[in-house]
Amino acid sequence: MSTALAIAGVSAVLRDLLINGLIDQDLVPALGDVAVTAIAPDRVRPSDDNGPSQLNLFLYQATPNIGWRNVGNPAFDARGTAIANPPLALDLHYLLTAFGAEDFHAEILLGYGMQLLHEHPVLTRDAIRTALAPPTQAPGGGGLPEHLRVLATSGLADQVEQIKIVPETLNVESISKLWSAFQTNYRPTAAYLVTVVLIERPRSTRQALPVTRRNVLARQLGRPVIESLDPLFLPAGGILTLVGYGLRAVPIAVRFDELTTAPDSVADTRIEVTLPPGLPAGIRTVQVLHDLDFATPNEPHRGFQSNVAAFTLRPTIAAGLPQNVTALGGGFFAADLDVTFVPEVGRDQRVTLVFNQTPPPPGQRARGFSFAAPPRGPADPPTQPTLTIPIDRIQAGTYLLRAQVDAAESDLQSNPMTGEFIGPTVTFP
Repeated sequence: MSTALAIAGVSAVLRDLLINGLIDQDLVPALGDVAVTAIAPDRVRPSDDNGPSQLNLFLYQATPNIGWRNVGNPAFDARGTAIANPPLALDLHYLLTAFGAEDFHAEILLGYGMQLLHEHPVLTRDAIRTALAPPTQAPGGGGLPEHLRVLATSGLADQVEQIKIVPETLNVESISKLWSAFQTNYRPTAAYLVTVVLIERPRSTRQALPVTRRNVLARQLGRPVIESLDPLFLPAGGILTLVGYGLRAVPIAVRFDELTTAPDSVADTRIEVTLPPGLPAGIRTVQVLHDLDFATPNEPHRGFQSNVAAFTLRPTIAAGLPQNVTALGGGFFAADLDVTFVPEVGRDQRVTLVFNQTPPPPGQRARGFSFAAPPRGPADPPTQPTLTIPIDRIQAGTYLLRAQVDAAESDLQSNPMTGEFIGPTVTFP
């Protein structure tokens, strides 16, 4: 395949073809010096400025090639490794324009230029290598100038498709629009289509091994559906019940976020599964996976997946005694409180402690406070079982303690007889 230099390489080869063809025709006695360029029409020096007659080749458009565009786009796997690197296939559209210093010079140049492109409908690989060869390798010491030597590395001669040159018909309206955009005077022009240039970055791709044998599995289409979860709030290690239909299958797995585990019991309308360890507190998702077993030693293939349902994994907390208690005056205190969490708290999770006074002072409303845990940084471990949270300006008393981890809140213990909350509690000072 060619590199991104291939577009410039095509223009250089076509220009070299025109130069060599005009030299072979020996037009100097009839036309004098003739220049062959590959620049924009508005940059061509007018021939009435005592300049030579000029034949100009201008690339005015590049379009995707219709035959190659369905090959596909570059593809990557989940880890970002390239698994497909199809080429960028382009068709190049050129204008061949003649600028004459004298009467009929433009017509003569355009005629010879069109004849040369007609006689060379395909750019051979040898012609490309010769035109793009470095100066030391080109016959007669010619070749590209110093600043264009890099075109020799374009790989244009080695691409799968050969470069073909065909005339292209432009109506009067299209030609008028083009020359109006060039903002210069119209000159005799012929249009050409050069196809196809295949541009590809030379990089390694990861490809699967070839298929040695086929294994076909026929199975009735049946996607599992989760209709409800019970309970919607549960602690770490709790048992979650999934209710729905089409849930039974072999093999079967239950996925919690990115963790996959086997269910405890399976029925067509009901699945019970224990929450896997390592699942952080917060709003979590669950999904039933029905993989396809082709009876081969390989892992099961991806099959049917249920809808995604959400539940809340509540943290469980245990607080130690306040440390470093400092009286601030006015009955307020500052302290450090060690709180242990199950499951462990992730480095990026937001943690807030909520305090509610119990019992409330006689004739007064119960006081309430909340304090956020300080943010953790890259130097902290990914998960921590215990956090030390600074408490600032809390009044003396006993408080019910709750923790909010992301959107999940820890549960409070209650008296089964009265329904009053009784714990966990922490006392200041």
